[in-house]
This record gives sequence, structure tokens and C-alpha cells, in this order.
Amino acid sequence: MTQRTRKWTLLSFLACALLFVSTGSRRVQAHEDDSGSNESRIQRGFEIAPVPLNLAGRNRELVGLGSYIVNAQADCNGCHSAGPSIEFAPGGNPYFGQPTKMNPATYLGGGRDFGPFPAPGFANIVSRNLTPDKTGLPEGGRTFPEFLQIIRTGADLDHLHPNLPPPFRGDLLQIMPWPIYHNMTDHDLRAIYEYLSAVPCIAGPPAPSTLHNDCQ
Repeated sequence: MTQRTRKWTLLSFLACALLFVSTGSRRVQAHEDDSGSNESRIQRGFEIAPVPLNLAGRNRELVGLGSYIVNAQADCNGCHSAGPSIEFAPGGNPYFGQPTKMNPATYLGGGRDFGPFPAPGFANIVSRNLTPDKTGLPEGGRTFPEFLQIIRTGADLDHLHPNLPPPFRGDLLQIMPWPIYHNMTDHDLRAIYEYLSAVPCIAGPPAPSTLHNDCQ
């Protein structure tokens, strides 16, 4: 091997080594960015939570991430409150140019009436109460497998609208965007569930209303 050949061989080796180190560094940086981004979402979730959270016995990271998804991405309270007129606290309506402040008395308590569906004469579609009852489980005592079933399949476990006309199916939730939410990962859905279990219970109207929760 000539001196010139040895020189080019050495340079090629060094170039490959530098490429390997650079690629590995980018991979590590990407992993760190992903981890840091997730941590930032958790922190942001706690910052924007509009109600006090009960973290006793709950996974803090999941609660924070769940808050971020519920309050910064999915806008769950936009439908699962009693309506725009009382969704925001007095002086906290952003559409009036005021600093946003959710109404804790109605937050995720359901009750928004979307009117008769799919046409006049049929039952009204009303958003459900997502807050935990005295068991500490969201949506009035739903287990995580039940919650997962609802989001993944749209199953209406309350069976409130059994007589919808075809092609609508009464065993499926209508209006709720579960066909979009079912694309979330199990981890994200678990985070939402954990967050919903940490928010205060909203009792809602008296029983036997489906919006009622036994808080005590």
C-alpha cells in the first residue's frame, strides 16, 4: 500500500467515524427533545388546569399530561359543560376580550344540550358528566377498561338513545368526536383518564338524571 493510499484510507476511516458520532449525537438529541417535550407538556398541564387537582394515589405525570390533552388540545370542556353562557367564570370569557377563566362550578360536569338528534321529534343529545363520583373514578364511576371501550368504539354504555333511525346506531355515541379520539395511544387515553379522576366531582342535577354524581 502506497503512502498516498494509506492517507486516503485513514481519511475515509475518520470521515466514517465522524459520521457515526454525529448520527448518534442527533439520535440522542432527538430522544432528549422528545423527553423534554413530554416533560414540558406535563408542566404546562399543571399550569393550565382550571380546578384544584387531587393527586392522592394518582400518577402525577399522567395527571399533568392528561390536563394538557384535555385543556390544550381536545377542548373537552367545550362540550362537557352546560353551554357557552356558563362555561366561563364571570369576567373570564375570552370572546369578550377577558382573560380566560373556566367556571369551576360547571367544569366537565356535562349538560350541554345539542337538541333533538337527528331531527325534531327525537331525543335530545346532552353531553355527559365526566367528573368522578364518590368512588374517585371518572364519568360517575367508569373503570379504565370501560373508558377505553367508549373512546375506542364509541359505545354508549348508558344506552340513552336506543331508538335512533337508521343509518344511525343508538348503541353508539352521536356528536362526540370519538372517531378522532380513538386514534390516541393507550398512554394518552390513560393520561386523560387519570386527569379526569383528579378533578373535583360535579354533582349535577338530582337523581335520576344521568348527569347526577354522588359526590359523598
